[in-house]
Amino acid sequence: MSKAGFAGFTAPVPKGAVVLDIETAGCDFDSLDELSKEYLLKYAENPQQQQELKESLSFYPLTAQVVAIGLAESKSDQNIVIYQDLSGVGAPIKEGEVFFVPAKNENNLLKLFWSKLKEYRQIITFNGRGFDCPFLMIRSAINEVKPTLNLMPNRYSSDVHVDLLDRLTFYGSMRKRFNLHMWCKAFNINSPKEGEVTGDQVMDLFKEGKYLDIARYCLNDIIATKRLYDYWEKYLNI
Repeated sequence: MSKAGFAGFTAPVPKGAVVLDIETAGCDFDSLDELSKEYLLKYAENPQQQQELKESLSFYPLTAQVVAIGLAESKSDQNIVIYQDLSGVGAPIKEGEVFFVPAKNENNLLKLFWSKLKEYRQIITFNGRGFDCPFLMIRSAINEVKPTLNLMPNRYSSDVHVDLLDRLTFYGSMRKRFNLHMWCKAFNINSPKEGEVTGDQVMDLFKEGKYLDIARYCLNDIIATKRLYDYWEKYLNI
């Protein structure tokens, strides 16, 4: 099998597995219509709960958008992060084995993502079934972009999707599932949650136009997930 990278979206790539992670940014609460605001605040009993609700909009595909998608080939050092850059699309940036590819908006980002993903036979995620994959499917439909792969196939088959949170907890058999940070710590992997940027900063960074900072944070997530997958593949995939 020839080794290929992400330099061009038309170049041949290995038909193997790819690690996937996304970053999202919620909308401004005040931009929603009155009925939507009323629905979202229905069970918020005090100002603190109302504020918490407003800060949680990044978690839902109806109140947030995808601002970065990271892809890391499981059997090579090649990585790509496609990210929204509303300041104007420039050329992709190459840093070592990483290509940072700007997109002019979410629609463009999703089209680039699906055109790349169709070249792989399998995706690897951490909690992808609980967040990344349904988020991508719904946001694509909202943007009228047709997915090229069903990211939510049979949960117990690894043919298309390996969700490490499912696999490491034996499909919820463990009492607690734990987050990516704690799994990384257990396997002596550098945690992406200890860097200068954290997930709860993404929405503010997007508003501030710090798009590449978001892309680099997304890169750290896929690298950590890839290393965690290596442990699972070597020691637990029996």
